[in-house]
Parts: sequence; C-alpha cells; structure tokens
Amino acid sequence: MNTANMLRLVALAAIWGGSFLFMRIAAPVLGPAVLIEYRLALAAVFLALVSWVLHLRGRGAPLNVRRHWQHYLILGLFNSALPFLLFAFAARTLSASVLAVLNATAPMWGALVGAVWARQQVTRRSALGLLLGTAGVALLVGFDHVAERPGAGLAVAAALIAAFSYSVASQYTKSAAASKGGVAPFANAHGSMWASALLVLPLVAFFPAPGEPTAGIIAAVVTLGVVCSGIAYIVYFKLIEDVGATSALTVTFLSPVFGILWGALFLHEVIGWHTIAGSAIVLFGTALVTGFKPAWRRVPAPTGV
Repeated sequence: MNTANMLRLVALAAIWGGSFLFMRIAAPVLGPAVLIEYRLALAAVFLALVSWVLHLRGRGAPLNVRRHWQHYLILGLFNSALPFLLFAFAARTLSASVLAVLNATAPMWGALVGAVWARQQVTRRSALGLLLGTAGVALLVGFDHVAERPGAGLAVAAALIAAFSYSVASQYTKSAAASKGGVAPFANAHGSMWASALLVLPLVAFFPAPGEPTAGIIAAVVTLGVVCSGIAYIVYFKLIEDVGATSALTVTFLSPVFGILWGALFLHEVIGWHTIAGSAIVLFGTALVTGFKPAWRRVPAPTGV
C-alpha cells in the first residue's frame, strides 16, 4: 500500500465515519424515509454523471438493466435501502459514535451469515470474536447515557440489524458473482443506488418529514448523498482495484475512530472510558472473525539513483 492508497484509505474512513454525524444531524428533522430517499437519489444521480463521463472516455459501459434488474433490486435492498433506513431510524436516538461502532459489527454478522448461507464452518477463533464483539457492544451501550433515552433499545436493535443487512448483501454479492458471471463493481454501486431509491420512494408518502430543514440540514443531506455515498463508492472501488479487497477491509477498523472523533468535535458527544474500551473490544472481535492481520511490506528503494 503506497502513500496515495493510504491517503485514500484514511479519507474513506473519515467520509464513512462522517456519515453517522450527518444522519444524526438530519434524521430527527427529516425522518428516516425522507432523509434516505434524498441520500439515495443524490448518490444515484452523481454516479450516473460519473458513468456518463466514463462512457465518453471509453472506460465504462451503460447499465444492463434488462438483464440485471432483479440483481440490482436485491443488492439495493440489503446493501443500501434497508441498512440506511435502519441507521437513520437509530440516529434519532443514538449518538454518532455509538452508531459508528455498531456499524463495525458487520463482519462479525458475516461469519454467521456465511455459516448458514455457504455452510462455512465457524472456527473457535471466529466464535471467540463473536463473543468479544457482543461483549463490546454491551459495554459500549450499557454504560453510555444514550441507553437512558426512550427507545434506545429499539434503536440499538435497528443498528445491529442494519449491520447484519450489510453482511447479507456481501454474501449475496459473492454468490451472484459466481452464478451470474459477475457484475462490475461500479455497475453494482450505480444500479443498486437507483434500485434503492425506487424501493424507498413509496415510504416517503407514509412517513413525511416531521420538521422543516434548515440550511445546515440541507448541506448535511447533500454531503451524505454525494460525498458519503457517491464519492465514497468511487474511492472504495479504486482501493479494491489497487490493493485488493482484504486490504480495503481496513476501513472497517478506521471508520469508527472517525465516527467517534466527528461526534465529539461537532456534536460535543462525550468520549468515556466505556466508549474507548467497548470500541476496542468490538474491533478486536471483528479482527478475530475476519482473520485480519495487518501486513506491512518494506517498499524497495528505487534503483539507478
């Protein structure tokens, strides 16, 4: 991983960690349905513009909606529509830091989904990681003042189900790649965003915004859609292309750090001992489940100097 890719990795972690900050700001005023519909629609339009530019340069191809529409709907449901809605629902109650750490449990849920879906064996290492992750979540939430808020338990459950949904989407993507001959990563992002926006759209009529947005909330929504969804996907796929999916997974461990940092800086959320300890235990459990081991390679000195 060279300097450019390391900077991309840190930037992606900062962006995705910031998504919980923006949801925490906008969700209480706009409500989950309206907020997420704006987020998905903005991201879809942005990715469509990027796709158009790539096509003009001969580097991309239009979406094959007729062939893959069912794939985009399934992926959009589990990778965007459902988790985004659940996190937005939880953001009305929970702090940005708690949301960011709960999101980091997605790889742990992936071990369970893989055991059921692909009949993968759960090793002792993975089982220990799941137990530690559960203990970390209990420590993080149990000692946090947000646990005293009305509906906190339901919000925590919604955030955990959202993380679970990401793991379902990941497992589905792997199986779809094997059975359908594969869909390009950018096409997955682009097509699933449009599908997600269509899936969430009917909910807007039943769950309108409870308040009037201010200029700051509008800015948060635009940033959430364009930066935290559209641009973040491009950076993520660039990382996968350059360093591989395993190294790109490092963002799972960095984004909670930024989620906690942004919450403390901009929302004045308190970072207690339970925040640090619970986050560390969750991330350590995630590392055990995923088998993640940081590998640092010495970069050879340039020759001919």
